[in-house]
Amino acid sequence: MKKPIKKTWMIASALTIGMAVLTPLQAGAASVETKDNSSITVQLEQKITGTIKDIYDDGMNIKGKDGKNYFISFHKFSDEQIEKMKLVEGQEISVEGNTVESYSDFFTFEVFKKYFPKEMTKEDLTRLEKLFNEMKQLQKGFSKEIKLTDEEIEKKHEELEKIYEEIHKITKPYTLANWQPQSFEEYMKDYGFNEKNIIIKENDNAQLKAIYEEWIKLKKSGDEEKANKKYEEFDKILEPYLDALNAPETFEEFMDSYKEVTEFLDIPAETLAKLKTLHGDLQKALKDENDELYDKLHEEFYGLLNQFEKPQTYEEYMADFEFKVSEADSKKLKQLYEEYQALDKKGEQEKSEETWEAFYNILEPYFEANKEILISASKVTINGQDHLPQH
Repeated sequence: MKKPIKKTWMIASALTIGMAVLTPLQAGAASVETKDNSSITVQLEQKITGTIKDIYDDGMNIKGKDGKNYFISFHKFSDEQIEKMKLVEGQEISVEGNTVESYSDFFTFEVFKKYFPKEMTKEDLTRLEKLFNEMKQLQKGFSKEIKLTDEEIEKKHEELEKIYEEIHKITKPYTLANWQPQSFEEYMKDYGFNEKNIIIKENDNAQLKAIYEEWIKLKKSGDEEKANKKYEEFDKILEPYLDALNAPETFEEFMDSYKEVTEFLDIPAETLAKLKTLHGDLQKALKDENDELYDKLHEEFYGLLNQFEKPQTYEEYMADFEFKVSEADSKKLKQLYEEYQALDKKGEQEKSEETWEAFYNILEPYFEANKEILISASKVTINGQDHLPQH
């Protein structure tokens, strides 16, 4: 099974910074007296020892020896340093770092700078830092505690878009100067045509190569408009091959993959035939971009399919959670869970949603008590070896 991948903050996704908002945690801090008897607050680093549960591109989950759950961010470390750690699930590990309030706090300007070329001037770095801080400040407004109208949200997004455009203007010349484009052969290999035995005609391949090389020249010159038009030519020739590569899955393929994650009761032959017809109609509506028909067919298809799903018991559902609930809460939860299943089967959507909300209202304090504490790592120790970020 593939490991889930947490979203890594990259330059390309800078506009999404700050969207995740979590309840603030009390980070360790100490008051330090200065020579003039004033005091300043200094952030203290925590030391966590535990076992690795999950590993991601930008961090890991660990279960601390204190019984708490932690997400450890590697934003301060380079890819090469992370690779050298040779992390393995189940491995014991020690981490030192600062507690942060939300995932967006991992993305500081120091982290942002990692993606810039070394040749960038101090003047441009100063301008970028100013824009970065403006961007972070704007994004603080996207909080569940702050109620915004649709107009206010749209205005904030427009302001963020303007900031991002300014960032792009500064970084673009450096990006182009440092860009080492792939050869045409390498670029085409990444599509995976060979894996599906899709052969591109010789004439089409020659045209694609010529267009690709022209596109690179236009990109390097900074002429974005002409480069985009040139890529449209490339895309048009490639389209039938991409259609073959991404051919819609058959009904049988869909059912095989669905059964890997869902248990079914026996489905009668006539119901299977109806499901197969609906599946074909769904594919056609998707291709025709008929959203209204697609939504209608989607509801009909899954409404019929779900009737034959083997219901998950309350005990099976709760087994997925690491925490245990009290006996009194478990009794209430089981009653609500079974009530929800009965209402859902009858198609009483409004009542079933209310019941499900009541179910999760009981679980909410358990989620809150067991949520991950977020740590920005500044030192990782594995098998007695220390790993420190490069400065």
